[in-house]
This record gives sequence, C-alpha cells and structure tokens, in this order.
Amino acid sequence: MSDLSIGDLVQAPYKSGIYVGEIIEEKQDKYLLKINAVLKHPMQGDLHHPKQVENVVFHERKALSQFEKVYVLKGVITPFKESNIDYGISLKEAVETYRAQLASKDTTFNNQALKALEIVESSYYTGRYYE
Repeated sequence: MSDLSIGDLVQAPYKSGIYVGEIIEEKQDKYLLKINAVLKHPMQGDLHHPKQVENVVFHERKALSQFEKVYVLKGVITPFKESNIDYGISLKEAVETYRAQLASKDTTFNNQALKALEIVESSYYTGRYYE
C-alpha cells in the first residue's frame, strides 16, 4: 500500500479485533499504528478452537487501549475514509454489537463468551470509557 503515509488514519485487523489507527512509523513490511478507535471487539474464547467450551482455555480478550501502539502488516491495512471517531464511543458500540451478536443465539459457547465479555467490560472499560 504505497499510497499510505505517516499520519494517515487506517483500518486494521489485529488478532480478532478491528481498529482505527494512525500510522506513526513504517518498518519494512509493517506499519506502527497508534490506536484511536475500536470497530470490532476481539472475540472471546479459544481462537484455535472456535465455538468450543470443553477442554479448551476460554480466554477473555480486551480491546487494544486508546493510543496503544502495535505493528500491523501493510497488506491488511486499508485507508479509513470516515472522520476520526471517539475511542470511548467506538469501544462501547463495539462491545454492544458483540454482545447482541452473542445474545442472538442461545448456545453454550455464546453464554460463556457473554460471561467473559461481561468480565472484560466491568474490569477494564466501566468507569474509564463508559458513563
């Protein structure tokens, strides 16, 4: 993506979440991004055994923090066309969207993922980004 440069806002997947970030450095085949917003909250559970709850470690995954810096491969980054969005608002919307998706189907996995999401939300997000 040679049309991107330092200072550009981009959309990038990272692990199982999707984020808006600002390019702050270029290093070989990667860009260093400063996280500005969350578009999709990371999945809960074991990514290597999706939708399973037995005999797996069920991970609780927090979204990347505001201004956290991560290297992302250039090939998966796309320009972010919208105006910059507020981190707290984007985080809350991402959590609510993921919660609704999990609540729409009553399965053992979805119930366990909802519990994990609730723990993540209460231990990290509430008070800092939520009113």
